Amino acid sequence: MTHHALDFSQLSPREAYKVMIGTIVPRPIAWVTTVSPDGVVNAAPYSFFNCLSADPPILALGVENKPDRAFKDTTENIRQTEVFTVNIVDHANVEAMAATAAAFPPEVDELQMAGLTAVPGVTIDCPRIAEAPVSFECRRYLGLQVSSAREIVLGTITMAHVREDIIDLETYYSDHLALDAIGRMGGNGYAYSRDCFDHASPSAEEVMARRAARAAE
Repeated sequence: MTHHALDFSQLSPREAYKVMIGTIVPRPIAWVTTVSPDGVVNAAPYSFFNCLSADPPILALGVENKPDRAFKDTTENIRQTEVFTVNIVDHANVEAMAATAAAFPPEVDELQMAGLTAVPGVTIDCPRIAEAPVSFECRRYLGLQVSSAREIVLGTITMAHVREDIIDLETYYSDHLALDAIGRMGGNGYAYSRDCFDHASPSAEEVMARRAARAAE
């Protein structure tokens, strides 16, 4: 099977974006809540998101700026307050999450528009979404302005709120079926996390033995 060789230096930013979001899948969704200096709560979903470190516990957000290169409310609020909360999106909250992605003006509380409940933070002055199965309170660790079009925000997790039926506090393992998180695909696509499988990583000796067995066939 041949492959198309796509030279990113020859692609427009929009073309590069389409290639990336269509093939780097599924991507977890950060449903980010922030508060403006005036106290207005903002909520918005971002799928350029993941965890990067456990020691220290670091999350990363990739936030695209507005077409005029002005910061989005999320980025501006984090810059002003130094805190934010990442809420995980489950299937039950797809419609509410999508509603918060609408282009409301800065003075509008997206949680209120989506019929969601804001719960005050414990370690930071920023609410979490009560309906979300998991929420991470974060303090801004570092901001990287990689271009005039995009900002990468690293946040240190200070507290997690995990619904009781999801996590086992003896092992700290989480039940992915109870979590029922969704992932982002390309276009308007989403993916379930219910259909999964286990596959243990082999030892080097096991890999070598299998390779030798195949060569002997």
